[in-house]
Amino acid sequence: MLTKSSTELVRQQNSALVLAALRRAGNLSHTEISAETGLASATVSAITADLEKSGVLAKAEQHVQGGRGRPRVLFTPRRDYGFVVVVRISSDVVQYSLTDYGGTLLDRFDEARNHDERGTAAFASTFVGALDRLLQRSRLERDRVLAVSISSKGLVDGETARLLWSPVFGGEELDFAALLEPQWRARVMLSNETLLVAQALAAQAVREPESGFRALAAISLGHSIGLGVARRGQSGELDVSAPNFGHMLHAPSAGLCRCGAYGCIEAAAGFYGILRAAFEVPPDTIPAKFVPVAELDKIAASARQGHRMAGYAFRQAGIALGNGISRMLSLYERMPVHVTGPGIRYFDLMRSGLDEGLAQSMQVRLQGAPEISVVTDEQRLVFEGHLERALGAIDGDIATSGAA
Repeated sequence: MLTKSSTELVRQQNSALVLAALRRAGNLSHTEISAETGLASATVSAITADLEKSGVLAKAEQHVQGGRGRPRVLFTPRRDYGFVVVVRISSDVVQYSLTDYGGTLLDRFDEARNHDERGTAAFASTFVGALDRLLQRSRLERDRVLAVSISSKGLVDGETARLLWSPVFGGEELDFAALLEPQWRARVMLSNETLLVAQALAAQAVREPESGFRALAAISLGHSIGLGVARRGQSGELDVSAPNFGHMLHAPSAGLCRCGAYGCIEAAAGFYGILRAAFEVPPDTIPAKFVPVAELDKIAASARQGHRMAGYAFRQAGIALGNGISRMLSLYERMPVHVTGPGIRYFDLMRSGLDEGLAQSMQVRLQGAPEISVVTDEQRLVFEGHLERALGAIDGDIATSGAA
């Protein structure tokens, strides 16, 4: 019995290796799969044959240039094996996307957030209706969907797919797994949005061996402030997390945060914090749930024209970010920091304050400031992070279910 269990475990691990290699490369020959995974040729043949028989893999011939010699046989994930729904919940819009098992985007639409809508009950009804509409547009049945991957800013319980706290709903929890059961058989996944950015950036770095990737951090600037940290383990696996960065204590003088506490990083560096500081609004004023970018653009224009309070607001935001990053580096290790989100359009106004905040850390003074870069396409990174995690989870389910 032990031998059988051990043999089954090895088979599952080998199947997972093959699927992961194909997920990275898209198309690989039998020989290339062996080279990528380190598996014996006979093992690869058995696994690919089983995966092809169960409809997970497709096989195609690639003719040799010039027409001479035997064509190469390439394996690739079969696109119509199943589908993934991706939902991105933000302060102003909810985006719904549909992809196939190969990761190809098939359909997408946005729904504007109704800021007068109260509570999770109304949102839940809208959410379920939008999912059904997404499938109807492509004439798909629910049981063809293998995963529904959802993201939001805030605190999430990824194990149970529960949104614990968010800028949109506050402390009112939303259980997505319970919401979709029993009508959906799909795996339901919930992730912090900035975690997905870090996931995508790390996956990109891993695919470039010369990068020597060890760790990175992603910070999202906008209505809220998010952090994702990706680190590579000793055996090469990725450990990606989303510490509650925006609600770390910065300074009580930063004012009231949307979470109900005083002095969070977000209270100084989030859009509502910058607005409050620029107009010298009392620090105990209840924060706005949503601040239009056009309003921040006006403050930024004033700051660039030399207006004292407008410049001060962005500088204070930078100091809060710098202090927070220095604490994060003290807890982890020195790593590059990628800044993204709608707030990067004001990063030039925050940069001097950020450097000042970093310089208050002994670690930064001894080891130097981390490399900081601006990444412009947050939406693309979030989507790629969704696919990395959702398709990887589906591959893991296939490997362990006996489909291979």
